[in-house]
Amino acid sequence: MHNNFSIKLTSLRNGMFLSLLALIFSCSKSNPGGGSSSAFTSFSFQQTGNPIPVTSTAAIQGTSIALFLPPGTNLNALTATFSVTGNGTVTVNGVAQQSGVTKNDFSAPVIYTVSLPGGSKQNYSVTVTTGISAIDQNVAAFMKQYNIPGLSIAITLNDKLVYVNSYGKASTENNQPVTSQSLFRISSLSKQITSVAIMRLLDQGKISLNQNVFGTGSILGTTYGAQPYGPGINNITVDELLHHTEGGWPDNDTDLFGNNLSYTIPQLIGWQLNNVPLLDTLPGRSFYYSHFGYSVLGRVIEKITGLSYSQAVQQLVLQPSGITDMQIGSNTLETRLPNEVEYYGQNGQDPYDIPVSRMDATNGWVATATDMARFLAHVDGFTSQTILSANALTAMTTGSFANPKYACGWEINQYNWFHHGNWPGTGTSQAITTQSGNFNYVILANTNSSDPNFSNNMDNIFWNSLNNIPAWPSYDLFQ
Repeated sequence: MHNNFSIKLTSLRNGMFLSLLALIFSCSKSNPGGGSSSAFTSFSFQQTGNPIPVTSTAAIQGTSIALFLPPGTNLNALTATFSVTGNGTVTVNGVAQQSGVTKNDFSAPVIYTVSLPGGSKQNYSVTVTTGISAIDQNVAAFMKQYNIPGLSIAITLNDKLVYVNSYGKASTENNQPVTSQSLFRISSLSKQITSVAIMRLLDQGKISLNQNVFGTGSILGTTYGAQPYGPGINNITVDELLHHTEGGWPDNDTDLFGNNLSYTIPQLIGWQLNNVPLLDTLPGRSFYYSHFGYSVLGRVIEKITGLSYSQAVQQLVLQPSGITDMQIGSNTLETRLPNEVEYYGQNGQDPYDIPVSRMDATNGWVATATDMARFLAHVDGFTSQTILSANALTAMTTGSFANPKYACGWEINQYNWFHHGNWPGTGTSQAITTQSGNFNYVILANTNSSDPNFSNNMDNIFWNSLNNIPAWPSYDLFQ
């Protein structure tokens, strides 16, 4: 059977596209071949021969065709690869088309026509989208609400990177835009990296979570501080540091890691052990969110591996996850890394009055949204690329008696592992969720807010968009 067809490429960023996709994908579930009336058997943009990072294949249902391409794709001169049943001839405005050869401007409506020997014709409508409007609109509203200069987001589905987009300015002074290569401080998302490094050592049989951290015969022994240690310190375990249940040293003005810039990490740990007693002399009974505790875990990693914390994490976590660009950040504007955004404090905050490099294991990493999504895809347990054993995953995502809703560096509930970061000049959020599919998301911004709803509203960029996205790209931008 031979049909003629016409392909009309409509506007890329409008709500009608989502409704069209809903219809296409709803119908295609019962007729994955695209419908018996369709003579148009395939349509795609191949990565070879096009200035695009992935191959995108259309969903075809009857005379409707829909494709995704990544945000920022230049649609002015793309080559379509297509096939139809029979020996039809294809034209665009009377100009003959050759599959995989002829270029067209897909940023405006385009008409493809197939003429058959019998004289019949069939029109096909094709829609291409380079943005997911529900996400983009929620990002715009969030950035406006909190006066955010720049933001980057990455989303995976079944461990495929299906959406990455960047918004606003990396530097307002230089009018420099945020890109997918922009590095952000990730603040307390660093704690999940430290947790995964410990779990890797657990899988390698090099550590037990029940090992004591301080005191004779422990991992760190008596390296830090003066003897004898105060009540309870000798009883603290690795597990309790991971869960913030060591019994004290909370995130308040007694934690020197944000102050005393002249102190080294060993000096800070020693001072804290000597001068700040635990609030509970029996560790494990109470939850106190502690930057200090995760800094100690960084020293545990160093002791066991014989490497610096950053070198150990590179070997244990980042390299197995295919991540090469993540580093420990610097403290000043002048020493920020290539591609690193500029940070903007609010209400008198100074983002460059923070010893970021000294807070390595608790707040120190800088990363792109894509690399953080890559990290999540390698620790979520969704596919075989997960770098942790099932036992380690269970240990990492199980809460404590003191706080069942906080596991080892992760907040947890029935369907989600997640965490936020909120530091002067930095707002971040990431999650692994099975609530509505196997999604992960990462959101990074170069400012923060004192609004107690800030982090939840950042999360809602994803959650408020989800029900308005009937279909996601099938390609994998990790590839």
